Amino acid sequence: MREPPRTDEGWYVLHDFRRIDWSSWRDTPERERDRATEEGIDYLERHEAVADADDGASAVFSTLGHKADLMIVHLRPTLDALSTAERRFNRTALGAFTEQSTSYVSVTEVSGYVSDDYFADDEEEVDTGLKQYIEGKLEPDIPADGYASFYPMSRKRGEQDNWYDLPFERRREMMEEHGEHGREFGGRVKQIVASSVGLDDWEWGVTLFADDPTELKDIVYEMRYDEASARYSEFGPFYVGRRFPPEDLPAFLAGETVPADEADTGHGDDERVHEEGDTHGGENETEEEDDIRGELEDLDIYAGKPHGKDVYATVLYSEAGADGLFEEVDGLRSNFDHYDTHVKTAVYDARGRDRRAVVSIWDTASAADTAAGFLSELPGIVSRAGEGSGFGTMGMFYTVKPDYQEDFVEKFETIGGLLADMEGHGETDLMINLENENDMFIASQWRSREDAMTFFGSDEFSDAVSWGRDVLVDRPRHVFLA
Repeated sequence: MREPPRTDEGWYVLHDFRRIDWSSWRDTPERERDRATEEGIDYLERHEAVADADDGASAVFSTLGHKADLMIVHLRPTLDALSTAERRFNRTALGAFTEQSTSYVSVTEVSGYVSDDYFADDEEEVDTGLKQYIEGKLEPDIPADGYASFYPMSRKRGEQDNWYDLPFERRREMMEEHGEHGREFGGRVKQIVASSVGLDDWEWGVTLFADDPTELKDIVYEMRYDEASARYSEFGPFYVGRRFPPEDLPAFLAGETVPADEADTGHGDDERVHEEGDTHGGENETEEEDDIRGELEDLDIYAGKPHGKDVYATVLYSEAGADGLFEEVDGLRSNFDHYDTHVKTAVYDARGRDRRAVVSIWDTASAADTAAGFLSELPGIVSRAGEGSGFGTMGMFYTVKPDYQEDFVEKFETIGGLLADMEGHGETDLMINLENENDMFIASQWRSREDAMTFFGSDEFSDAVSWGRDVLVDRPRHVFLA
């Protein structure tokens, strides 16, 4: 019985691999090399800005090894737009110094393995969060992460192991296991998966992105042990590269390090979305948290965790409108609730300024990492708690007795005025749950741990703690990030 999963397609993808004729480049007069470089920069900048099409994305990577020198990746709504982008590069003076060592054509795809609900006949029945997640897969941005690994793959069709002979439910079961293991790398590795059935030699093209290249190795290695890969997958050649901004093309051609500034891949902090969640997982971080909690205990300050137990939190800040953001989060939350490890996900609004926070709390670090991958695709995400320099208190969570809500807010404003004058203080916000005005958390940023501890040891903070015993439902729960 034929049981192909339903599919939906998005943008077309071209991986354009180029070798540079270095001998010819060295022998060419400097004037001609300068012209080629200028045209190359102009081409790359125009395509990264998508000046050639209505929508899409492009990026260039310095490729390691003998297979290619450059990998230029284009995503466009039409196949014709990809063809134009490819030919326009060939017409540049830089293109004349290159040979297309290989290429790969595909189209982004989601299938019924991901969710049958997405393919419901009634679009109004499709979960908002799921729809937004799927659309992000069909029309993806190219992550700003520094390293990329591309490889093609196919499903086996041998006499003994034939993926296409298996019942749909068995295939979906293996894909769910495969996806679950992949989500353990959420926040560290991103991917663009595109179908090439009927378009190129293999069946899919997979591009992985990470700031740490060992993560690229680890995810492929660990997922090879899933049955879907170990038994039913075949892999083509792998290509690994380092993303660099077009303005660094002269450095690349001169044999210098790219990106020219290793601390910056050409994507400013304001533009870059951090997709990894804030979790309290690593040994060093756990030890530092324990040290901080010990210091607070010495000051007779309770430093428990949200909900009174060891949990892992992801906090992302968004500039999107409260109503639209809540609708998206509510859709994701309904999916999170299917997991026993999910504790809480909510949207908080900052009092006094245009800022929202999405807080998601889980029992395990891997679950929080997975949630971070989904939440990072919410609209308007601009930063995550604890990023940047300094010492941050990610959240001090409070549940206030209803009759004292206004008093608590007034007390916060009084302390906020005190904080503004304290040395080493960055910023502090009172975040209020959109669904429950009595559920709040205070997000604070400090230059250093010592500066924060000076405040926690002050008489003013001690007075606030004593006052809080009368107005809070229970003791505040603190989660600290160094």
